[in-house]
Amino acid sequence: MLKSKKNSAFIALMSIFLFCAKAEAKIFDMTEFYLKNGLQVIVIPNHKAPIVRQMVWYKVGSVDEAMGKGGTAHLLEHLMFRGTKKVKDSKFNSIVAQNGGDSNAFTAQDFTSYYETMDVGRLELAMALEADRMENLDFSKKSFKKERDIVFQERMQVVENNPSAYFGEALRRVLWQQHPYARSISGTPEEIMKLNKDDVMAFYESYYAPNNAILVLSGDIEPQVAKVLAEKYFGEIEPRKVGLKADFPKLDKQFEARLEMKLPQIKSERMVKLYVAPSINVDKEFVYPLMVLAAYLGEGETSKLYKKLVLEEKSALGVSVSYDYTSRSLGGLSVSATPKEGVDTKTFEKTLNKALKQAVAEINIEEIEKTKNKMLAGQVYLRDNPNDAAYIVGAMAAAGMSVEDIENHAENIRKVSAAEVRQAAQKLFGGAINVTGVIKPTEEDN
Repeated sequence: MLKSKKNSAFIALMSIFLFCAKAEAKIFDMTEFYLKNGLQVIVIPNHKAPIVRQMVWYKVGSVDEAMGKGGTAHLLEHLMFRGTKKVKDSKFNSIVAQNGGDSNAFTAQDFTSYYETMDVGRLELAMALEADRMENLDFSKKSFKKERDIVFQERMQVVENNPSAYFGEALRRVLWQQHPYARSISGTPEEIMKLNKDDVMAFYESYYAPNNAILVLSGDIEPQVAKVLAEKYFGEIEPRKVGLKADFPKLDKQFEARLEMKLPQIKSERMVKLYVAPSINVDKEFVYPLMVLAAYLGEGETSKLYKKLVLEEKSALGVSVSYDYTSRSLGGLSVSATPKEGVDTKTFEKTLNKALKQAVAEINIEEIEKTKNKMLAGQVYLRDNPNDAAYIVGAMAAAGMSVEDIENHAENIRKVSAAEVRQAAQKLFGGAINVTGVIKPTEEDN
């Protein structure tokens, strides 16, 4: 399964964390330790049910592929389910299923993750399976060709024949220019079909090492037990020299662009404004005011833009703002809106820009405190779900955040002032690299 970091499912789940953090300093009460081979292990205890989610995060993604080898990371993800010397061909999933569990994986720009959810009594089985394929991947030429064809067909279905996804890729290419984030996670159809077994194995041997991975265990397990089991199953895997990681170039600070596309199967027009923004690795102090700004502008039906455009002016059917800060390089903030039927696109763009300007001008202490209170409410729902906890913690850790930063996330949100939010908004909307995209139905569909 490929997964864009701008994918709505990813952003929505991260929003659960951002907008559901309670007042305690520690959110997950997690424990972190390292094995001698460099494997980072994070344990998040939750004893409400005898279930454990195991996630292995490799700190490598599509941005680390060689030029012309697009799709390598995603194809490798598929082939990781195609067997080892011990677990032949496609037996991995069937073994997990026969033991009452489920397994899956996804590829992103900055990392790749594999996970299983099992009864705690079957955790050792899941750990043995993941440890085995961390060092013993072994698939046939027949399996390689079959999975390459599957990945090609997935690309055609998910992107080439999906106008919204096709539009999204086009927008990112314009926004990110020569930056690796401009590349497709899945690779182009041409790149996929040119990949061979050696390309994938070279990628595997360069990056799938314990010293380039994070093991997250979330659920009915204590840190002491997790340490014993991690040593037992992962401790003997030899560390390896990790291959070269992506080189992230500087971007033109004055860059601004516009893209309009007419595509079939589009039922209604949509407008998206994308801004290059700091990530946790670029400007940590600036990130937290941007989180509050995103929530203030477009998180839910009480947000400023929703009230202005949907409820008051009735010019839009929906509007939302999301902020992706878990990136190894720069992050991004997006404003997405669907104009009401019959509203001219150019007119709506002026209305949207005016609403953004007014919302920034109306930032005050009372409004920001309301936003933060909403963001800091309901942590109990997050802690009740070990799957979400493993996902959120793993994504943040794989992006480079420390356990301390993750645990203190709520406190960092609480410290944000209205003045800092206003400054962040002025800096972002006043000079950040950005692209405005409009997607419309073709005249035939119209």
